[in-house]
Amino acid sequence: MKRIAVVGPIPRDTITTYRGEVIEKYGCVTHPTIALALLLEGLGEVIPIAHVHGVDREPIHSLFQNYSNINLEGIYSDKNQGTIIDLRFIDQNNRIEKQMENMHPITAEDVAPFHNVDWFVFVPITDFEIELDTLRSIKENSEAKIIFDAHGPTTYVDLQGNRLRRYWKERDAWLPYIDVLKMNLEESLCCWFDMDHNATEGYDENRTDHLDAFAAHVLGQGVKMLYVTLDSRGCALYHTEDGNVKKEFIASVPVTHVVDTTGCGDSFAGGLAFGFAHHNDPIRAAQYANALGAMRTQGKDFSVFKSLEATQEILANTYSTFL
Repeated sequence: MKRIAVVGPIPRDTITTYRGEVIEKYGCVTHPTIALALLLEGLGEVIPIAHVHGVDREPIHSLFQNYSNINLEGIYSDKNQGTIIDLRFIDQNNRIEKQMENMHPITAEDVAPFHNVDWFVFVPITDFEIELDTLRSIKENSEAKIIFDAHGPTTYVDLQGNRLRRYWKERDAWLPYIDVLKMNLEESLCCWFDMDHNATEGYDENRTDHLDAFAAHVLGQGVKMLYVTLDSRGCALYHTEDGNVKKEFIASVPVTHVVDTTGCGDSFAGGLAFGFAHHNDPIRAAQYANALGAMRTQGKDFSVFKSLEATQEILANTYSTFL
């Protein structure tokens, strides 16, 4: 039986879509947790690990109660410190973010009861939510592999509650403890400093000339796989083969109508975990990740996610290499 832990905040989100619709729901960790619960039905267990407000504990438990393979022992409310966020989309992919309250950081003590999982999926959304010692403790005490989303360390909250971009200046201290690093293109610009570009003051979706050098550096620090999502195009995968850096592109799962993109990156990370746990294959992992990211765009709630059989049917129709 496969066991996957999903670590990060479960924010109380208020989302205004670019179409003007208002959605209120629990976000971040909830997306990959529910998606993985469906994929792992009869095959394994999902363990969300987060600090939440006491008032949110029961609603979050109720959200997960219909999934028999979600283990709720990692939902902590003893600190009574969770996350509250307001997201206002100005177009399909760009948004203005406010963070009113902050989760207590996830510590080594919080993850210690779950060292026997196969994969940890870290999906922080702000730079203080995961402590470096937490990853270090896993590597010292567990055989589990770590997927880490760079969204957290490339985002900070100012004194007015605005969520803003930052450079991941501490990057090289973290990389040796990460097996699979995942980020989007904008975040990659906040992780690579050897360029004439201020990533915090603008974003050019066509700027990819830094990726090869950046990937070589990341892989040289001990990361096994680097995935960079490229919006609707798909994702780039970098890994080493026979001592050389190899780059591959995995096209996206196409969608015709986007409802809400909140949680796409978190869902993508969950898809990676399933692909590695179920197939131990980086291309398959990217295909599942693309599928879960595409599903997330298709509605306002968690009914967008599908069973393993239905997901595999989508992948078979999308990728000629998927068997």
